[in-house]
Amino acid sequence: MKVGIIGASGYSGELLVQLLARHPRVELSVVASRKLAGTPVTEAIPALSGQNLDLLFSSSDPNELAAHKEIDLFFLALPHGVATEFARPLIDAGKVVIDLSADFRLDSAERYAEFYGQTHPDPELLQSSVCIVPEIADETWTSANLIACPGCYPTSIHAPLVPLLRNGVIGTECIVINSLSGVSGAGKKAADQLSSGEGTESIVAYGSPKHRHLSEIEEQLGKAAGSPLTVQFTTHLAPMHRGIHTTITVPSGSKTIEDLYASWEKAYSNSPFVIPLQTGQFPDTAHVVGTNRLEMSAVHDPRTGNFVIFSVLDNLLKGAGGQAVQIMNLRYGFNETDGLQ
Repeated sequence: MKVGIIGASGYSGELLVQLLARHPRVELSVVASRKLAGTPVTEAIPALSGQNLDLLFSSSDPNELAAHKEIDLFFLALPHGVATEFARPLIDAGKVVIDLSADFRLDSAERYAEFYGQTHPDPELLQSSVCIVPEIADETWTSANLIACPGCYPTSIHAPLVPLLRNGVIGTECIVINSLSGVSGAGKKAADQLSSGEGTESIVAYGSPKHRHLSEIEEQLGKAAGSPLTVQFTTHLAPMHRGIHTTITVPSGSKTIEDLYASWEKAYSNSPFVIPLQTGQFPDTAHVVGTNRLEMSAVHDPRTGNFVIFSVLDNLLKGAGGQAVQIMNLRYGFNETDGLQ
């Protein structure tokens, strides 16, 4: 199957090119970038040197890309607000689109405008999209043609919490979430705070109290709980290149740590990528960077009556490009792990 990528000059796009160039079941046929048009792909992405990949970056004209009859699937690795410009002609041309931006992650155009500060470019198309973490989505999504990858922060939160909310292991009140991200989560851009001189030996909170990913987090958790909910969510920039570490505190009520782990076991017993660790064993970003794994664990604090839940992932893989490839694998009936081992 032939596939294309639009927007490959950022961290997620570059990594997606590498994954698809080595994927055993697809042929990477088009890589589009306004910034890099005309440049050999292996020159712009030296990690692909030695690969038999004779491709130049093409220009990014939405209609020209949609006219590629031989390409079945396009990945969009574009900023929010821009992805829709390409999604509409691709969908109209009968393509499948997997979008890594925020344009199609929410159900509501009003909620998008509230959190992203701009009117949604195509509310009608938004209604035909699905946003999924593959391990916790029902199977009806595999017939969708417009699929949104959830953000890295939301993935680290939805994976541990959605099964617990669905099974009534935790309530919807007093959920407090603190997440730390490596600097690559901010994308490739020049900013003092993202430079090594400023970021080294420094951890700083940002986006509080209303980080834009909060819209996606609360929407999906509310669906799992069966009613809207509100969480306290704080993000931090940490002095590392890649990785997400999330700590979640939630009252345990009458439930035990055994109830929590039983819920996870039911949800993830056949999952190659979501790995519950034993209680008292703490996940480490160093163990998941470079993989598509999400590792998580939990402890019960008898002094406070809380569960404390921990999760880690690579923000560029399970939080972006790796999850997009995983979605493609499942959408087309490939092995879930193809290209991701």
